[in-house]
Amino acid sequence: MIEPGENRFKIVDRAARDQATGLVWSLQANPAGWPLFWDEAREYIAGLNQEGWLGHDDWRLPNRRELFSLMDHTQANPALPPGHPFTGVELAWYWSATPYAANPAYAWYVHSEGGRMFFGDKGRSYYLWPVRGVSPVLAATGAPGEALTGRAWPEPRWEADGGTARDRLSGLVWTRQADLAPGAASWFEAGEVVERLNREGHAGRADWRLPGIRELESLVDAGRAFPALSQDAPFEKIQPQYWSATTSGYDPEWAMALYLDKGGVGVGMKKDAYYAVWGVSGP
Repeated sequence: MIEPGENRFKIVDRAARDQATGLVWSLQANPAGWPLFWDEAREYIAGLNQEGWLGHDDWRLPNRRELFSLMDHTQANPALPPGHPFTGVELAWYWSATPYAANPAYAWYVHSEGGRMFFGDKGRSYYLWPVRGVSPVLAATGAPGEALTGRAWPEPRWEADGGTARDRLSGLVWTRQADLAPGAASWFEAGEVVERLNREGHAGRADWRLPGIRELESLVDAGRAFPALSQDAPFEKIQPQYWSATTSGYDPEWAMALYLDKGGVGVGMKKDAYYAVWGVSGP
């Protein structure tokens, strides 16, 4: 846990340790100097390890959750924490090591400009940002064959109790009903829906809220699609896309949203009735 006023990043071995996750990132956010195909990016990092780049031989492409963890959605151009120590940050897509579950010819990437996360053709060129370490904070993504670089999922992951489901991985409690409006609502209407849950004491609780984008993304099983949820998730009326409580740092008239059908993260105009509403509580 980072204490108030403490710098998030600590310079160590000519790299930056993220004290929020324990991961170590290269200070140079574009060590290759140009965009690469996905396989080329992996080969490039293998070359870094062969030469013992910056004194280490365990660099790798980050998985999607690790790369997403760097983003600060209150910021833009780039969407990185204020005072970050990185140089050479491209306002562009960065590859992750995580393949897209519905099509292995695609892999997930994150756009540093505003913090969106989608998937792209491995045969197209994007940037790479090497990382090292294992995070005790971040969860594994669920992608098949992915090295365990975060907390393993508990078995079972979910505890259902009447109208709620507790995620034993994050400690968050979600409404089992995953379409609270119901149907598409504006961001402002989504807030009103959650306020109504609290007035009614839904499932005996009065601390429901619209989830932040990191909380929503924590639901994603990157090994699945349509929806990108673990098979045992005990929810009802799952919708393809959801509002988060997180306002975009790029434009305050927009908020971040989760595309749960595929697992992506994008943005939507708050005034538009386009996304569904889900409630979360705790931990």
